Amino acid sequence: MNVYFASSPPFDRLSECLFRLATDSLNQASLKGSYLEKPSLIGKTPDGYRIRPAHEDDLPAVTQLLKPLVEQRLLLRRTASETAALLKTGFSADFEDQMVGFASVEIYSKKLAEIQCLAVREGHRRHGLGGLLVMHCVELARQRGVMEVMAISSSDTFLENLGFNYALPEQKRALFYQLRSRAEIYDEIDAAERQAQNTPPEFS
Repeated sequence: MNVYFASSPPFDRLSECLFRLATDSLNQASLKGSYLEKPSLIGKTPDGYRIRPAHEDDLPAVTQLLKPLVEQRLLLRRTASETAALLKTGFSADFEDQMVGFASVEIYSKKLAEIQCLAVREGHRRHGLGGLLVMHCVELARQRGVMEVMAISSSDTFLENLGFNYALPEQKRALFYQLRSRAEIYDEIDAAERQAQNTPPEFS
């Protein structure tokens, strides 16, 4: 399996929307029964911490963890339903039973997956948790038979130290053609979700 990344993309981008069109049932599978507790690609977890598969009850904690990074425009904004979907293939870094880190791998197809929502709470950084979370995601993708894992980041060194490299060494930047603002798209999604929640169920 190959791992690669694109460096320093614009904050508003359409790549996720385009990739989601290729999402198949692989991403709907549960982690239970499919993820090895001690995968070969992953190093030792620091004392006092543990890395575990995320579950549905983690949604509030993940949302709170990501919120300040979204506000600082370091992570992309996501709806609650999008974040919940990422929990199915996500991992939590816990310290004293509190979530201090999170990352997910979104599996688009057998050819491609992408690291999403990598975040470590301030005060728990510089312990290698980010790298451990990424490698848990990479290992899960490997076990699912995925060919390549992509990560988009402004830190080339961080990803290169984990084994990532450019897919095209002579063309090191991913370019995006923005057709609509991300804020506009998410306002529409949020409105549709609110309308769906207020719509009474149909009876046959």
